[in-house]
Amino acid sequence: MQILRVAWALAGAAICCLFVMWVHSRFLEEGQLAAGTCEIVTLDRDSSQPRRTIARQTARCACKRGQIAGTTRARPACVDARIVRSRQWCDMMPCLEDEGCDLLANGSGWTCTQPGGRVKTTTVS
Repeated sequence: MQILRVAWALAGAAICCLFVMWVHSRFLEEGQLAAGTCEIVTLDRDSSQPRRTIARQTARCACKRGQIAGTTRARPACVDARIVRSRQWCDMMPCLEDEGCDLLANGSGWTCTQPGGRVKTTTVS
């Protein structure tokens, strides 16, 4: 009797997994992102200048209504569109937890200052 219960439980779990995979395949086409998520498409690094690395990345996002592609905790993320329109970059928490965020004087980006004094500058184009 116990074996029969285990068999029914395993069959139910397998049917549930198949159903979840079917729903996922019906609503998300190949290469399509889930709403509110981002992925990095390209990442280029240039270390040709001494003591300086220039990194450029392109992200693809599927943001919900009222959101736009931005950066949170040094990763691409969907953020409130108001932040980007007002150029208040630090409101989207772009730096890591132990870093301080400051806006650039011309509003074109932000800097993240690490505790050791190292500064990462990000400009938006």
